[in-house]
Amino acid sequence: QVQLRESGGGLVQAGGSLRLSCTASGRTFGTYAMAWYRQAPGKEREFVAGIRDTGSSTEYADSVKGRFTISRDNTKNWVYLQLNSLKPEDTAVYYCCAQRGGNSFGWGQGTQVTVAS
Repeated sequence: QVQLRESGGGLVQAGGSLRLSCTASGRTFGTYAMAWYRQAPGKEREFVAGIRDTGSSTEYADSVKGRFTISRDNTKNWVYLQLNSLKPEDTAVYYCCAQRGGNSFGWGQGTQVTVAS
C-alpha cells in the first residue's frame, strides 16, 4: 500500500484555477501509475486524469480535457493536478490514487474543490 495525502483544494469562482497536490510515502512511488478521481455529492466516483509511472503519457476524462493537466515529480514523490477554467460542475472531492496492473494500491483522504458560479 501507498500512503497518499492530497492538498490544494478550496473555493474558487467559475473560470478560476487551482492546483491540487498529492504526496506519497515510500521509495516505490516511481513504480506506480497515478490518477486523480473525483466524487460529487450524490454521484459515483469518476476518473479525471491519469499519468504513467514514468510520466511519459497522460490520459484525461473528456469533461476535463484541455482544462486540467496532470503531472508528477518522481524525485519528490508528488503528483499534481492543475485545474483551469473551472466550472461549477467541477465541484467535488478530489482523490489521488496509486495504481499498478489495473489495481489500486492506495487512496488519499481527498481534498474539496468548490466552484462558485
